[in-house]
Amino acid sequence: QVQLVESGGGLVQAGGSLRLSCAASGSIFKINAMGWYRRAPGKQRELVAGITRGGSTNYADSVKGRFTISGDNALNTVYLQMNNLKPEDTAVYYCNAATWNGVDYWGKGTLVTVSS
Repeated sequence: QVQLVESGGGLVQAGGSLRLSCAASGSIFKINAMGWYRRAPGKQRELVAGITRGGSTNYADSVKGRFTISGDNALNTVYLQMNNLKPEDTAVYYCNAATWNGVDYWGKGTLVTVSS
């Protein structure tokens, strides 16, 4: 089992910044990659950014150049630095851990609200 706890969400004005954190515990040795997803009101959940244990990263086109995912080598903690936030970034952000045995784990989510 892997437990994930997100923090760092909140209310920010457009153009502002927030940093989300995801702390992993439990069988973290099983984690191959971690990612941040979001679900905006009335929309499906989408991948925002991902990072592998080897440090490779990927981003949704909508956040490239504004968001940065990072983490320690053990993926104990993963961060999402969000700059130049836009109202369309408003969503519940979820941390995900993908394990080598094909099981995905999810955090409960943290709400990010960007006002115009």
